[in-house]
Amino acid sequence: MRHFIRILALVAFVASAAACDEKPSDFDWSSITGPTPNLEPTFASIQANIFESTDATGRVACTACHTNVGRNPSANLNLAHDFAYDQIVNRQSVQRTDLVLVKPGDPEGSYLLHKIDGRSTIINLRMPRNSPSFLTAGQILAVRRWIEIGAPRN
Repeated sequence: MRHFIRILALVAFVASAAACDEKPSDFDWSSITGPTPNLEPTFASIQANIFESTDATGRVACTACHTNVGRNPSANLNLAHDFAYDQIVNRQSVQRTDLVLVKPGDPEGSYLLHKIDGRSTIINLRMPRNSPSFLTAGQILAVRRWIEIGAPRN
């Protein structure tokens, strides 16, 4: 119960911060992003700290499966450095054709967020699939915030 209250308080805090016109750097994200203390709600940070990196919990990098290096990317989704942004922003989901992977300004309409937070509306498995751990609540909040502020490329 105490863990639930902490998460609820964290969500309320981030939601209130999201209501302001702050820049991503105006908030100390390292206090909530746990195993990725350098994570910020920017595409470059998400690319480096989530898509391309394994974290301290043992969660494997997304590019372990979603890459075209030596293989066909899982779900035809290539999250390698030079491809990821164009592969996810305003791109229709293969699994849920009624949703796009990242819909700028609309986290609820962004299937990528559904897949990483494990909603009941997803098809197949929660991501990351082959990992001993999923993204933390703080990591998911950073991705959510990036989408909320319009999913800018920089």
